[in-house]
Amino acid sequence: MSYTTFIQPKDAFENLDNPDFLFIDCSYSLADKSWGVSEYKKEHIPAALYADLHDDLSGEIITGTTSRHPLPQKEALVKFFSKLGIDKNVQVVAYDATAGFMAAARLWWLLRWAGHEKVAVLNGGKAAWQAAGYPLTAGIKPVQPKDFVANFNDDMLASAAEVMASIEAGNTCLIDSRTADRYAGQNETIDPVAGHIPTAVSKPFNAKIGAEGVAAPSVYKEYFQQEYAKGNVVFYCGSGVTAAYNVLLAVYAGYPLPKLYAGSWSEWITDVARPIVTGA
Repeated sequence: MSYTTFIQPKDAFENLDNPDFLFIDCSYSLADKSWGVSEYKKEHIPAALYADLHDDLSGEIITGTTSRHPLPQKEALVKFFSKLGIDKNVQVVAYDATAGFMAAARLWWLLRWAGHEKVAVLNGGKAAWQAAGYPLTAGIKPVQPKDFVANFNDDMLASAAEVMASIEAGNTCLIDSRTADRYAGQNETIDPVAGHIPTAVSKPFNAKIGAEGVAAPSVYKEYFQQEYAKGNVVFYCGSGVTAAYNVLLAVYAGYPLPKLYAGSWSEWITDVARPIVTGA
């Protein structure tokens, strides 16, 4: 059996010694870039490897051009996945320290983009794993590299130009995945310009997540129902990370895989000609 959206801690634990399962710790804090790897070194799921949002799951930042977390170059991503030991037979289980699984969803999306469908996020993250009484360790397992063969699906992406065209044509439902206050242009402490892209609707990534993780698929089916009824759907956020979480929830709910504007708000605002709006 393969897992393609979420995996429950019990199912993950039962496969802890399965050689075809690979656990990857993606714990990360936007406020402290060193926190995630420190947390991993302190304790993690046995045999888990570590993927850093900034160093491994993002590309080079070009000031005034890219987002805060641009997508990695394809060649670099293939090398990284090979280094981790991922091939077509490997079931990847990505997780974060808590139920938020922000960076774990990013890894999920990147693997799906690269054509690897056997990837799931651990529901509830390391916190749920620990609460269930399952083991953690500080020991680091040597990496066994494999050849990752990619088949990138660029249809999963929407560019800034495509988003602009969709605004003018009115043929796309654009979903802002940031918290409601940032969507409204309030309490913006991350990006230098506040607001959101015109026509976008607010669907915060964390609105339907509890301390124990995700609810039943029907909850997210209803959450995105009106947006999917409008036709083409494109998700964005601040830098393309938390939007991947909403993409994951949409697929978990049974909706078709939507597009991601990976550059998101932090790329959008690098061009003053692009329109912005504030308010709910």
